[in-house]
Amino acid sequence: MKVKFTNLYKLAPNKKKIFSRIKNLIANSNFIGGPEVINFENSFKKYTGSKFCITVANGTDALEIAVNSLNLKKGGEIIVPVNTWISTAEAVVNNGYKLVFCDISLDDYTIDLEDLKKKINKNTSAIIVVHLYGNPVRMNKIKQIIKNKNIKIIEDCAQAHGSKIKNKHVGTFGDIGTFSFFPGKNLGAFGDGGGIITNSKKIADYCFRARAHGALLKYDHKFSGRNSRLDSLQCAILNIKLKKYKNVIKKRSKFAKIYFNELKKIKTIYTFKRFKNNIYSYHQFVIRVNDRNRLKKYLYENGIETMIHYPYMLNELKFFKYKKKLKNSFKLGDKLLSLPISEEHKISEIKYIIKTIKNYYN
Repeated sequence: MKVKFTNLYKLAPNKKKIFSRIKNLIANSNFIGGPEVINFENSFKKYTGSKFCITVANGTDALEIAVNSLNLKKGGEIIVPVNTWISTAEAVVNNGYKLVFCDISLDDYTIDLEDLKKKINKNTSAIIVVHLYGNPVRMNKIKQIIKNKNIKIIEDCAQAHGSKIKNKHVGTFGDIGTFSFFPGKNLGAFGDGGGIITNSKKIADYCFRARAHGALLKYDHKFSGRNSRLDSLQCAILNIKLKKYKNVIKKRSKFAKIYFNELKKIKTIYTFKRFKNNIYSYHQFVIRVNDRNRLKKYLYENGIETMIHYPYMLNELKFFKYKKKLKNSFKLGDKLLSLPISEEHKISEIKYIIKTIKNYYN
């Protein structure tokens, strides 16, 4: 049996409807702005339970605009977990703030609360928490840690569309939340895309302007912004996908349950801890093993594609010049392996993956 890690073509539902919508937009020369963009922003803010949604060109822009929207003190420090995509750290340095790396918890690979407490000081301006792999960060604990401190929270939800804590969507616990709609995400467009959510009108007003050269209308420039608009074609696709997105979460959760139930029987494999009252979107299903490369090769030889998220921690990149050793994440990039868990997969494929892993360890 051949099992691809993911098939983006199969992930697109209602293809006829999508192609028809795109054709209509092209025929009417509706490429930038317009009803499709407004409709998606309204639908997504409703889906996440936030007051405002601002679409932008990609997830990196969403993070950079989010950081800049908070008007943090110059030279302030922003704490970022080391196990994440580079955009999270880029948003800090590209805005001129000092980057402070934080260790991660081996329970679920999100930011480590004990190390976070140690990293917070009088210069800390903000924390970027990352709901990695769709695993919700323990937001209530973080808010307790920074209680009575003037520290802002940015939630990087690039992999967490649909993840919730006590039925409250991630991205709505802090000051601002950011999303990516990159094609490989659970809710992905047919190209790059990003979004910002917030309950603050002041922050939203800044973000709406920042994405369009500091203007809400043509020639209405109030400051120097950037060109970061999500186009009508991508919003049309996302509008269609969002209507069926609950089915995506449901199917991924079904596959995750099978993985958890079967892989726990193998003592040399660690999956991740799930916390009660959380809803997980399962963007990735990541296991931790000491013989990762050998297992990956064995699965490939048996027709199973896997991926690595991520092969190194951000503090290991030399240009960040971060010399402090972090205990939990040290050499973690050598042990993580992502197994297929997209909604286009079949139960038979998931069971074949599990059977092959068991054969390897037996």
